[in-house]
This record gives sequence, structure tokens and C-alpha cells, in this order.
Amino acid sequence: MKILHVSAVKSWGGGENQIELLCEEFKKNHPEITNTILCVKEGLFHKKLKRSNLNFKTSWLSFNLDIRYCLRIGEICKNEKIDLIHIHDPKALSLVVLADKFYVLPPMVFSKKTSFPIKSRKQTLFKYNYPKLKRIFCVSLKTKAITAATLKNHNRFKTIYHGVNLSKLSTVDPEINLRKQLGLTKDVVLVGNIGNHIPAKDLSTFIKTAEKVHKQRENLSFHFVQIGQFTSETPHLLRQLKATNLETQISFLGFIENASALIPQLDFLLLTSKSEGIANVIFEAFYHKTPVIATNVGGIPEIVTHMENGLLSDAFDAEKLAKHILFLKNHKELISEFTKNGHQKVVENFTSAQMAQETLQEYKNVLYGRY
Repeated sequence: MKILHVSAVKSWGGGENQIELLCEEFKKNHPEITNTILCVKEGLFHKKLKRSNLNFKTSWLSFNLDIRYCLRIGEICKNEKIDLIHIHDPKALSLVVLADKFYVLPPMVFSKKTSFPIKSRKQTLFKYNYPKLKRIFCVSLKTKAITAATLKNHNRFKTIYHGVNLSKLSTVDPEINLRKQLGLTKDVVLVGNIGNHIPAKDLSTFIKTAEKVHKQRENLSFHFVQIGQFTSETPHLLRQLKATNLETQISFLGFIENASALIPQLDFLLLTSKSEGIANVIFEAFYHKTPVIATNVGGIPEIVTHMENGLLSDAFDAEKLAKHILFLKNHKELISEFTKNGHQKVVENFTSAQMAQETLQEYKNVLYGRY
């Protein structure tokens, strides 16, 4: 079975990490599958893949429907005799559908990794209802429900949760000591957020939460650290940060390679997202037994159960998120209970091996015409 994975994302994030984990699992445990990844030339994903042992190819992508990328898709499918195309983002879906006008491409599957609704525009519905698109893998039940509200033929939908490579998480040695880099003493409570600077992550609420914690910190010292790729959103966030007068208590560190290795150094992981398909960083925090405080959006409530393995609040509710941080700090007996439950949940339910097995089964169902 020969699979072409198509990504048209120039950055690096949870979705790209999952492509890499999926292909690594196939390479290790399913040698009958040959995987080829097509990524944007000189993008962050390309640079990451250069240091892997995975098979990949590249193409320039200067604008959304760059014909060079389409021709590259067709060329690979023809030369490598690809059996199935696994599409990993909406832009890649547009490119594959366009490429099918120049080449006779094989069947396709698509991974829906966000909880954004699909717009009811003619061009958008055309590509998502494309006849050769045989499966839509939804990363959470919430994503599946939102997708089903717009698209027809619900038999195509399959929920496949993302997963983590347990052995990989246990062997990565962090190159950065956060406390040393930030000049923090051991008594300072370190609250972290990992995510690129995109609107869905709502890092404005992260700053507001930090501000509220510092106003009612109850004789505790806190430092908030955010790790993620800077984007066009960053200048606004930095202006907001400056207005709080908390620039010495909140640090934006930018993109850091293997940021998940830094999670054990955090006292709390804080997610302030207003939209999520699933947050891979929660799985990583569960594994490392770092307490999770998050918003109950998208697929997050499917993995974080309030007062069982973490704490949840509504989106945009910085006041409640701040209270959760202070509550958990003052109830240390709950931390060990939450982290134990979270660790057990990820080990039993959300591994990359399980993700690969479920994905492989769907590949077979598509190629053998099973529904």
C-alpha cells in the first residue's frame, strides 16, 4: 500500500507533528505501507523532516493554488504508483482536487483537525463533497458534529483521535532550562502555554488570565510563559502585554523545537483557546503529569473531565481561569489525583500506535470498497 500525505502548511504545529508521528508508526510497525510526505519547500515542516528518517518530497507554494504544487502531486502519484492520497489541511485539499483535473489521481481521504465549521460556499462545498474524497477523519466528536452540519454523506465521517508516541516523549532531553533562562527561583509558580500565535488559541485571554492572577495571587509568585511561532497576531499581543505592565511576569519565547519536552518544567499548563479540534499539548501534559487548566471548547471536554483530570472554564473567561489556577495551587492534593488520571487516560486511549491502527483500517476500507 503506497500512501501520499499532502501538507500545504508552511509552519509547524500539532497537525504537522501528527503527520510525522503517523508515518513513524507506519514505518516501525506496518512495513507493508510505503509513505511519502509532500510538503512546502523551505517551510518549517520541510526543515523538520530533513532531520527525520521519513520519505518526503517538496514543492514551492507561493500562493494558494500554485499550479507547481498541483503538478508535483500528479507527478508523484504517477511515478510512485500511489494507491491513496491522505490530505492534511484545507489548502492541500484544494490543490489535490485541482491536480485531479490534470492527472487521474487515486482515492483520497482528508483529516479534519479543527473545529471550525465548513463554510457553505459553492467552491468550498465542491471540494469537501468531491467524489474521490472517500473519508473525512475527524479529530474529535465535536469536529465530526460540526462537519456533519454542512456536508452530505455522513458515512464518510470517521472519528480518529490524535495520539502521542510514549517512548518518544520519555526520551527527549530538553535543551532549555526555563527557570534558569527566565531567572526564576524554585518558589515561583510557572504557568505555561504552548501554541502558535493564531486566533484560535486566543492568547489575548492568556494575557488577561495572567493579569487577573497577579491581582489576586495570595502571596504567591507567578510567571507566565508562552511558547509558539510568532505570526501577524504577535504585534497586537505584545502591545496588549505592554499595556498590562507585566512584561517581567509574562514571557513570549517564540518557536522552540521539541517544546513538549519543556512541559515537565511547568507547574501548570494553561490553554485559553476559543476553538480546538483537539489539543495535542494536553496529551503531552497528561503523559508528563503536568496539571491542565483549559477552556471547554471543541474536543477538549472529550479528553479533559472537570475535577477529574483537569479544570475547565468557558472560552474568554479569564476570571474563571485565574481562579482555577489559584484553586489548584491551594489544593495540592488534587494535583496528584488529576495528573494520575490524566496519565492513565493518555496511555490507555491516545497513543500514536492506536491512531495508526485505526487510520490503517480506514485506508483498507477505502481501497477495498468497504463502508
